[in-house]
Amino acid sequence: MSTRPLHADLARLIADARRLVVFTGAGISTESGIPDFRSPGGVWSQMKPIYFQDFVADPARRREAWERAFSGRAGWVGREPNAGHDAVARLVAQGKATHVITQNVDNLHQASGIPADKIIELHGNASYATCLECAERHELDALKVGFLKAGEIPYCRACGGLVKVATISFGQAMPIEPMARAEAATLGCDTFLVLGSSLVVHPAAGFPLMARQNGARLIIVNREPTDLDGYADLVLHDEIGPAMTAAVPAN
Repeated sequence: MSTRPLHADLARLIADARRLVVFTGAGISTESGIPDFRSPGGVWSQMKPIYFQDFVADPARRREAWERAFSGRAGWVGREPNAGHDAVARLVAQGKATHVITQNVDNLHQASGIPADKIIELHGNASYATCLECAERHELDALKVGFLKAGEIPYCRACGGLVKVATISFGQAMPIEPMARAEAATLGCDTFLVLGSSLVVHPAAGFPLMARQNGARLIIVNREPTDLDGYADLVLHDEIGPAMTAAVPAN
């Protein structure tokens, strides 16, 4: 079946929206060359995740986590935004999208020009680190020097606490403030647009259904079917960059 009529429907639903929330998952960033997590050949098929409790308790696991971060093995950072990110940025710049809720940690929405206060990161950000005690921000380039030259595991310059890449690890509590912001944005939207999420990771995957149950239109653009396709007003199984470029063309 041709996706052209569905592309037209996508453009129409986006145009009709007054308060659009965009929800992005790994699928929007695979087109930038960033691997996803769970598919064959994805990040977790190549290396097992380090659980938060192990990072905190075991210096050897902390060292392993920093070796991964500084080697770039996970491939989460260092790429450029693609056409899908650019289309989302246009929606924000037009005032059409009020917020972008993302499961991604790759910083590509910021790199596409979206203001930080419009982005809600549910799983953190892999482009910098924070102290687990006082939340002081630490830039990775500064930490990398000491680690590579002297093997120094990073500690906080402000309080001496443990420092960790600012992502939410397995076993780590979801961040309260971003979750609250995401819920408020979801309940305030009239259209909820999912881009590139399999919608299997909870609690983040609960937001599309929350929006639908609150009366918002639900749109899902993802290469593979999701468990929420049956709730959606429009489902488009397609690559995100081409689909969003057709729906939100550049001026």
